[in-house]
Amino acid sequence: MNKRYAIILAAGQGSRMKSKKYKVLHEIAGKSMVDHVLTQVETLAPEEVVTIVGFGAEMVKETLGERTKYALQSEQLGTGHAVIQAKDILADKEGTTLVICGDTPLLRAETLQELFETHEQSGAKATVLTAHADNPFAYGRIIRDENGAVLKIVEEKDATDEERKVQEINTGTFCFDNKALFESLAKVGNDNEQNEYYLPDVIGILQAQGEMVAAYQMSEFAESIGVNDRKALAVATAAMRRRINEKHMVNGVTFVNPEATYIDVDVVIGNDTLVEAGVNIKGKTVIGSECVIGANSEIVDSVIQDNVVIQSSSIKNAEIASGADVGPYAHIRPNSKVGENVHIGNFVEIKNATLDKGTKVGHLTYVGDADLGKNINIGCGTVFVNYDGKNKFRSVVADDVFIGCNANLIAPVNVGENAYIAAGSTITEDVPSKNMAIARSRQINKPGYADKLPFSK
Repeated sequence: MNKRYAIILAAGQGSRMKSKKYKVLHEIAGKSMVDHVLTQVETLAPEEVVTIVGFGAEMVKETLGERTKYALQSEQLGTGHAVIQAKDILADKEGTTLVICGDTPLLRAETLQELFETHEQSGAKATVLTAHADNPFAYGRIIRDENGAVLKIVEEKDATDEERKVQEINTGTFCFDNKALFESLAKVGNDNEQNEYYLPDVIGILQAQGEMVAAYQMSEFAESIGVNDRKALAVATAAMRRRINEKHMVNGVTFVNPEATYIDVDVVIGNDTLVEAGVNIKGKTVIGSECVIGANSEIVDSVIQDNVVIQSSSIKNAEIASGADVGPYAHIRPNSKVGENVHIGNFVEIKNATLDKGTKVGHLTYVGDADLGKNINIGCGTVFVNYDGKNKFRSVVADDVFIGCNANLIAPVNVGENAYIAAGSTITEDVPSKNMAIARSRQINKPGYADKLPFSK
């Protein structure tokens, strides 16, 4: 098999984004644009991937890590100049090189594979990835001869009236014979208004040498979107969201309103799960089968096992075991583990805590820095007081404990099995197994007191 290589162009600042963040690092569905591109390229298992960096080079490297090699374009002198920066890594190699822009996040590995195959089967020295555009204004047009071979790529400003009617456009993605690419780049000039070295000039150089140039037209124009400003970012984001949701629906997930459901690209969802409108599922979240994710819930980098119900709640960096239910309006914070069949009710906050099987926290309660056993009942308004203003402390509550309403557990404190804590108590000492702790003032009634008040009736 012919060896394959890839060059990703990611050196531009992207001034039209009007952002402090470099263009290719803007995110779509939880992943930067350049990461989307690299992920698709990696699927094809190329021998080498070289990412051309310039503005924000260190940030791009931090994002992509060791998944790619890098070449620096210190001056922004055009796409041809960018590609030639990979010369020291690739120029002497035999094979096919894909050149792709880091701001084309919608391109799929399947399309790139078809481009490679078209190039390798045609025997061309270069193959252009093209698309049909209903409105091709501002795009370079693909002009073919009567046999379908590419004659030239003509830019809008240089096209004749007849050429402007052509609806097949250049996407800016190419496959090249690797050695022919670098030999031709050495001949590219910068005699143009921008004084830049343009990669498409390689096409004309190869044709002038009598070499064949082919084209592969992909089926979906939306894949070709290059993101240069916030409007294009929004269009690409919407397209990516639709693609992600359609994938989950094909895999057996039900969406009440897919247009109002926002799921990141790395999220995994099991079949027969129902996702209601307004839901955000982010990061590397994994959701099991037969769950219900209620309207306006947000789940980030969490694991939700099978048969879990989440109602209008926020969950981040947490684990929810099978059969549990959460919400409405609960907040499960990082490093929390909610066990099987646990009930987390409305306006409950859990932080850095574990709750074992069958425990119930009904409403208006804070459980922070605590380990709770099985089958515990926690009454309304209970607070695990874990912070003294300087340090955090941890509490442990054993199985089958009953905690009455409006109790405060001042950490560190341990509560033994089958213990009871009376409503309204503030617990500052350990409670042994099967004991009942009462820590509140005795009630005193003052007869006739109201008659003594100046505003008394």
